[in-house]
Amino acid sequence: MASRLRFKVVDDAFKKRPVEVSVPKERPSDYFGKYVFDRKKMFKYLPAKVYAKMCDVIDNGAHFDLAIADAVAEGMKRWAMELGVTHYTHWFQPLTEGTAEKHDGFVEHDQKGGMVEEFEGKLLVQQEPDASSFPNGGIRSTFEARGYTAWDPTSPVFVIGDTLMIPTVFISYTGEALDYKVPLKKSLNAVDKAATAVCQYFYPDVKKVVSNLGWEQEYFLVDESLFSARPDLVMTGRTLMGHDSAKNQQMDDHYFGSIPERVENFMRDIEIQALELGIPCKTRHNEVAPNQFELAPIFEEMNLAIDHNMLMMSIMKRVARKHGFRCLLHEKPFKGINGSGKHNNWSLSTDTGILLHSPGKTPLDNLRFVTFIVETLKAVYDHNGLLKAAIISATNAHRLGANEAPPAIISSFLGRTVSDLLDHVEQMDETENLKVKGKSMLNLDIPSIPHLLIDNTDRNRTSPFAFTGNRFEFRAIGSQANCASAMLALNSAVAEALINFKERVDKQIAEGVEKEAAIIKILKEDIRYTKPVRFDGNGYSDEWKAEAARRGLDCETSCPLMIDTYLDERTVRMFETTNVMTRTELEARNEIKWETYTKKIQIEARIFGDLCMNHIIPVVTKYQSVLIDNVHKLKEIFPAEQAAKISANNLNIIEQISEHESFIVENVAKLIDTRREANRIESEREKAIAYHDLVAPFLESIRYHVDKLEQIVDDELWPLPKYRELLFII
Repeated sequence: MASRLRFKVVDDAFKKRPVEVSVPKERPSDYFGKYVFDRKKMFKYLPAKVYAKMCDVIDNGAHFDLAIADAVAEGMKRWAMELGVTHYTHWFQPLTEGTAEKHDGFVEHDQKGGMVEEFEGKLLVQQEPDASSFPNGGIRSTFEARGYTAWDPTSPVFVIGDTLMIPTVFISYTGEALDYKVPLKKSLNAVDKAATAVCQYFYPDVKKVVSNLGWEQEYFLVDESLFSARPDLVMTGRTLMGHDSAKNQQMDDHYFGSIPERVENFMRDIEIQALELGIPCKTRHNEVAPNQFELAPIFEEMNLAIDHNMLMMSIMKRVARKHGFRCLLHEKPFKGINGSGKHNNWSLSTDTGILLHSPGKTPLDNLRFVTFIVETLKAVYDHNGLLKAAIISATNAHRLGANEAPPAIISSFLGRTVSDLLDHVEQMDETENLKVKGKSMLNLDIPSIPHLLIDNTDRNRTSPFAFTGNRFEFRAIGSQANCASAMLALNSAVAEALINFKERVDKQIAEGVEKEAAIIKILKEDIRYTKPVRFDGNGYSDEWKAEAARRGLDCETSCPLMIDTYLDERTVRMFETTNVMTRTELEARNEIKWETYTKKIQIEARIFGDLCMNHIIPVVTKYQSVLIDNVHKLKEIFPAEQAAKISANNLNIIEQISEHESFIVENVAKLIDTRREANRIESEREKAIAYHDLVAPFLESIRYHVDKLEQIVDDELWPLPKYRELLFII
């Protein structure tokens, strides 16, 4: 029955036809932001004075005046109802890596036996979800359920279907952050304040520094019918068993290849919906692994970019089902081929330009460039363990360092030009003018091909934190993660480094040193100090792992132990002095991280044991019985010596099956016992360590034997869609 079902599923998958996508006749710029309450709509639906106050809040961080809340809510309601909206929700980002929403209708009694559509300012500004039902790390008990969501006016309200979606922060009744947005916004304020103060050494008129983010979202698409026939994919997002396909990515023919028609229709659909929601989609292409793809938007202000990424992941999952796909955002859904990341391109800018852009027009511009490069390096060096902890998870741990993603050691690639520049600054006289090389020209000596502008840095795919010309690319973030986790850690660390830099420069100036000379003096100190985190070589090599340890970089490989870094005194001090998170909030988040790690491995172990004992072993036993029956019948037909010769192959297969089967049965029992023993541990940290050290290894050791059986057992009997089917049916 299982085999017939599998082949029916595969056959159905082959019969899929592309879903036609209704493409708007307008240009994308005509419908961009169609379902967003942006400035154009605010100007139309809000009174002039209210509009001006809202712009002040958004542009300058002014305090939101509750007196205008009713007028704003009324304008939003009128706009939304013209689009057929009947409900509203506070849309927030709890510590689950996803989003949350509770829908309420525009419905109130009219005191005449009827109802009226109503949406007051108090409903826009604040709501009260159940805080104890979301991960809170012990901050809220079951009997202490109250929490609050509060509107974030800097992220525009938008419409999906019949619902007005209001981006909000989420805090407990006692004020602790229960989401990613609160500490993110605090980190943005911290780096703004610190960077602006340093900027004024170079540009006294600068009033604000903005953190920018450009994310690159990788993902897999799998036919929905095949997905549904894989309980491990359904429950965990990854295949816990499955032998390599004869062909996977070894030909390098999928990367940037022609996009399959079904996939292109899917991409077109999500891009239209994203553009209508104000997400500026820019890039789409095939990724390295089969059935793997990528999309990326234009850079945006970081708070908005992260909201857009969370919204985009939701759109992708929803639209994929419409096209007969399942969108896999797990970092490593298939063993043996590349997993998926979400590269975060981070930069700082003012109203006058990008702070990490070079070369400058003047020596002072160049000094500004070096200052922000070096102090970012100082942040990465001081907190390289924290940055690793900010991106690690049970799922991303499968991807890091697997010759496809950066290693689990945080270092920074600068490229020869910038590295040489820093070496020069380290040795230069403090009164010397600083020059930075610009882009050079490359002549291919082909008349019809134009000369190429060559960047002053190469790219290093093995570096977790690489400088790429006017930004740093943090490549280690996992594909399903909330970018805020890594970005708030980076922002806070950079803010701390800039604060420390300014304190030391100001001290030099107070002692009578000229400003530029003081800046160069402190930069020289920091360039020498941060040398251990600079690495331009092959991050995958064993030599680098040994060298990184010698340099004092964090080389821990256990996910639960990496999480400890959040509670290092240096980390706590950094978050508290930048006013991003308190010790209590950090302790709570660690409890959540350990508990989440345990639960993910626990779910994998449970479904893995079920698959082995209820799917694989029965089929294997059945096939083995067929072979045994065949051997007996051969003995009845042929003379003993001839029968033995003919049946030798079957006997060998029967023996192999027995060995693999015995190992699986014995070790699944051990897996269950080990898991039950780990579950008795009360400490979330110790339980997570037990799952990492004792439970998770069973999944790999048992999988080896299951995958061997997949090669042996009759293909018609094997119950699960294989890699060659999952990865090559689109």
